[in-house]
Order: sequence, then C-alpha cells, then structure tokens
Amino acid sequence: METHISTTPFGRRPMTLGMISSQVTARAVSKDATVHKWHVFQDIKDARIALGASDRALAILDALLSFHPDTALYGDSELIVWPSNDQLIRRANGMPPTTLRRHLAVLVECGLIIRRDSPNGKRFARKGQGGEIEQAYGFDISPIVARAEEFKDLAEAVRSEKKAFRLVKERLTICRRDIVKMIDAGIEEGVPANWGRVQQAYQAIVSQIPRTATRQTFEAIAEELESLWIEVREALESFVKTQKVDANESQNGRHIQNSKPDSKFESESGSGNKDEAGGNVADTDNVRSLPKRDLPLGIVLDACPNMLWLVKGGGGIRNWREFLAAADVARPSMGVSPSAWEEARTAMGEQQAAITIAAIYQRQDQINSAGGYLRSLTDRAKVGKFSVWPMVMALLRAKLDASKTAGNGAEAAAVDLETAGKVVRTESRLEISDALRRSLDRPGRGS
Repeated sequence: METHISTTPFGRRPMTLGMISSQVTARAVSKDATVHKWHVFQDIKDARIALGASDRALAILDALLSFHPDTALYGDSELIVWPSNDQLIRRANGMPPTTLRRHLAVLVECGLIIRRDSPNGKRFARKGQGGEIEQAYGFDISPIVARAEEFKDLAEAVRSEKKAFRLVKERLTICRRDIVKMIDAGIEEGVPANWGRVQQAYQAIVSQIPRTATRQTFEAIAEELESLWIEVREALESFVKTQKVDANESQNGRHIQNSKPDSKFESESGSGNKDEAGGNVADTDNVRSLPKRDLPLGIVLDACPNMLWLVKGGGGIRNWREFLAAADVARPSMGVSPSAWEEARTAMGEQQAAITIAAIYQRQDQINSAGGYLRSLTDRAKVGKFSVWPMVMALLRAKLDASKTAGNGAEAAAVDLETAGKVVRTESRLEISDALRRSLDRPGRGS
C-alpha cells in the first residue's frame, strides 16, 4: 500500500506532529494484519478518554468506517474512504458543517484517521479502465489496523480501572453501613468502650469522602474505614465471648447447629430421642430465663437468610406478614405435613412457628426429617420448654465462627477501645439484643 505524507495547499490544514506520528504508525502496519473493524471501534469507544476523543468525534468515526464495504480490514489493502461532508453529516445523525470539520480534526489529531488530500483538497477516487481504483483521496483508516493492539490494551486498562473504582465504592458503602450498625449495637448493649470517640473517629473519616475523586483517594479512605470496622467488630466479639452461655441453650440449639443427615430421632411421627425432646426442670427454668421480648424480624433474617430465596421476584422481606408467607412456602418444600405445621402454630404461636420453620429451613441439609424435628420442638413448646431464641442464637454463632475463620488480619485502627470486651463474667445470663447479634453476622472481609 502506497503511503506518503501529504499537506493541503495554501496551508488550510496545517501539518502537526500528531499527524506525522499517525502516518508513521500507519506505514509500519504489518501486511498480514487483519482486524474486525467494529471490534476495534468498540475498544476505541471504551478508551476514548485516554485517546482524547469526544463522543461526537467517535460518531463521525463510526460513519467513516461504515463507508468501507468490508468488516475485516487488512494491512495490505487500500483503506481510504472518500465520503462528502453531506454524506458524513447524514450518517453521523446530523450536525453543522463547522462541527463536522472540528471533530474530523480531533480524529486526525488523536491518530485515528489520516487525511489523504487531493491536489485541490477534494475527496474522490480515480478508477482505471477495468473499474479498479487506482488512486483515492479522502480519509485513511489504516490506523484502525495499525493500532488495533494498542487500542485493545488501552480499553482493557480502562475497563479494569472502572471495575476497581466500582469495587472500592462498594467497599465504602458496606463498611459505612456496618460500622453504624455495630456502633448502635454497642451503645444499646452497654459494651464498655468510649463510643463517643468511636463515633467521632467514624465521622472524621467519612467527612473526607469527596463527591468525585480518584480511585486511589477512595482506596485510602476505605482502608481507614476497614481498620475502624475491624476494631469495633473485635470489641463486640470480645464482649460476646464473655457471656456465660448456659449449657441448655447450646443443647436446645444443638439440632440446628450440628444435626447430621443420618439422625435417627427425626421422624414425621415424632418418635425422637426422649432425652432431647423431654428435657427436665432445669430446661424449663433456663427457657424462662430467656428474653421475653419477641425476636426482631431483622435478626431473624440475618440468622436465616435462606428465607429470602423464597420471595417472588427476588425482593426482600419487609414485614412479618411477608415472613409468614415465606414460611408457608418453605414448609411444604421440606416435607412438613399440614398437621405438623398447624400443631406447631397452635403450640408456639404463628410468628414463633414461622421462625422455627425458618431456622430448620436454614439448616435443612443437616436435618434428616424436618417434620419429625418440628414435632419434637412442638412437644417442648407445649410444656414451656422451648424458645426460638436459642435456635436463632445458635445460627448466629455459627455465622460468627465462620466469619472469624474467613476474616482478614488488617491492622487495628487508632481508636481507643482498650476497655472493650473486659467484662467480668457473672453467673447470671446476660441477654444479647437484636442489634448486637445483627451486627455480628457480617462475613469477614478481605479486599
């Protein structure tokens, strides 16, 4: 392919170093190179900011490429198109001639096209006797072939940066949400720590977040927030560890935590392990010592997130009515008979029975017979030896253990929580509120 540096007579289109560089690149294109013009154009669109091209300029490039009849562009072929300004304007969805000329100049300056001007500045093609084009004057699109790999690398870099930017913004959002919830839980629970200073530290970090900034700026702020997140979480975990959890609570929640698929006591008839189902006077006393208030919906969903799978359209569960509807869907899917379900609702109450179903559904893969297990718990409820609190707490403890296993080892924030977790053990059971338990179910994070 013949190439040459051309200038327009009378200095109407002055030559620039950018144009010369583009023409040198075009001359260096391999004769064996082949590209899909629309694939390369997509890379150029993604990398347009790095290339310095505007949206309007790319609309014109799109139109120019459409004037070449082939989708595949070859390094050894003539890659010149010669549309008139009127034709370009029509294919570029219309724009004033002055705007067209300005954006054509942008394409040339960016090295995306090369002008091949005729002596009189017109665009045309000269054909030979056989109808073949001998000489064409117009716009050379050979840089599309010559710089295809460069455009691809630029586009990949831009896409990677966009993904990294999106991820750091997500980290910031999640971290801010979790810290606020954990601080609220710590204050509500009376966890010994200087929560006023913690809130001040949080506000100081959040106040640094600008409306627009580079990814690196957001990364630095996210690291500060995550350090504070780790410190607050450790304080709450330390507080929870100091609680003297009575043995019966573990026993009541044991089936949810550790039930095996081959358990023999769980049958639909309810002929289960008598020691487990029957309990004793100590069982009754311990159940009576549990919190009298109802479990909040939020903590139940935190402990039993699988219930969200049952919501039509993938939406959330916003109230107890929707939770009860989800339990009605879960019950038959586990093989719990209508009679077992009705008996549980009568003995426990509709809301407590639904929570029980949710807890069983959360660990159904570890329970041999959901119906038999529900009947066993129903029998306990009839004699006042059952509460949903231990079941839900057992699920939350399992999530807490999992999160500690998966947690990262980030450095502690410079927040004064030195007294957190140093709670003197007492013989009386300390209740854990919904806010604290909700805060402790978040999985450990690593970024």
